Amino acid sequence: MPTEQELNAYLDKHISKICPNGYAANSDNHCAHFVSHVLGYQFGATCRTMSRGTGASANIRVHEVFARCHQVGPWDDLPSPLFWGLVFITNASNVTVATRTMRNVPRKHIGIFLGGHRRIWHYSNSKQKVVSQTPAEFSNHYPSPDNAMFWGSAP
Repeated sequence: MPTEQELNAYLDKHISKICPNGYAANSDNHCAHFVSHVLGYQFGATCRTMSRGTGASANIRVHEVFARCHQVGPWDDLPSPLFWGLVFITNASNVTVATRTMRNVPRKHIGIFLGGHRRIWHYSNSKQKVVSQTPAEFSNHYPSPDNAMFWGSAP
C-alpha cells in the first residue's frame, strides 16, 4: 500500500522523472503509466516495450489495469473500510462492472486514492505532471457524460 508521503513525493514531477525507460512524450497519455510505476504493474503493454528501454517496466493502458482489479464498482459504492485503491473516470457506457471490463476509448483516466474519499493522485496529461485532487475535483477531469467514476481494488 502506498503512503501519503510516498505519493506526495511524486507531486509536480513530469513522467520523464518517473520512467527509467524514457517513455515520456508529452503527446502520450501517462495516467496508467504513472500508476503502474508507483504500484509495480508490469503486465500488458508497457513503457519498456514501447521505448525498448532496459529499466523497470510499467503498464500504460487504463483498461488493462481495470481488468486486473480484484473488485470494481461505481465510485458512490466504494466499500468501507477500503482505505486505498484505484479510481477510474470514463463514460459509464464504457464499463461493465460484472465482468471488470472497460472499453479501450480515448476518454478514460486513472488515479490512486488514499484515505477512502479523501485524495486522489494522478498524472495530469494537460499539466504534464503528477497532481493530487479531491474526488470532487477529479470528477471534473472530463465533462458529462464522460465523468462517471469507478473504484478498483488494487491487482
